Amino acid sequence: MTDYKELIKTFTKEDYENDRVNLHMHTTYSDGKGDFCDLIKQAKDKGYKKIAICDHNTLKGYEKHGIDDILIPAVEFDVWCGYVFLHLLGYGVDINNRELQKFCAKSKRETELDIIRIFSTRNIKKLIQAIHNAGGIAVLAHPACCWALSHDRFVKKLISYGLDGIEVYYPYKRHRGIIKFTTAHNIEKIADKYGLIKTGGTDLHGETL
Repeated sequence: MTDYKELIKTFTKEDYENDRVNLHMHTTYSDGKGDFCDLIKQAKDKGYKKIAICDHNTLKGYEKHGIDDILIPAVEFDVWCGYVFLHLLGYGVDINNRELQKFCAKSKRETELDIIRIFSTRNIKKLIQAIHNAGGIAVLAHPACCWALSHDRFVKKLISYGLDGIEVYYPYKRHRGIIKFTTAHNIEKIADKYGLIKTGGTDLHGETL
């Protein structure tokens, strides 16, 4: 059985920045335009080492198509931590884990409509625990976009709940490049300060890698 936590630790900044690893992609199973199987084929054709498809609040893609060798099974949850709305990535999870499945969307609308997803009632502590119990690691997605008065204190609070990692190598483009509350450099310093696993990806929502 693959130890995904140790595997992810081996990925470098160069892996993320030189299109060898992309751990943040979406498909038509949530709000992306890309086909699940086609994105896998593209990644193989382009020589990627690993990718992770992290559809919002659902594992349907993996349930329907299985876990290809190039894939790290993953999901991205909408959840609140106090006054801060955030996206939490679960990597290396057992897609059949019943505790984790309870946190998944009950309808397609819950995977694609922002106005519905923002009203998430998931409990952050229980969600992180469920990710761990499903054999995965919990990673904070595009953290510079989280509206927090202090990102250091915010991340420290999440660590007290069991946070394992933080998305550091992330291109803040489009609306996320405008609506952000700290810098990518500051996020990397926080990750180093607390010894968090550093991940990265493009948050792909399009049809091509």
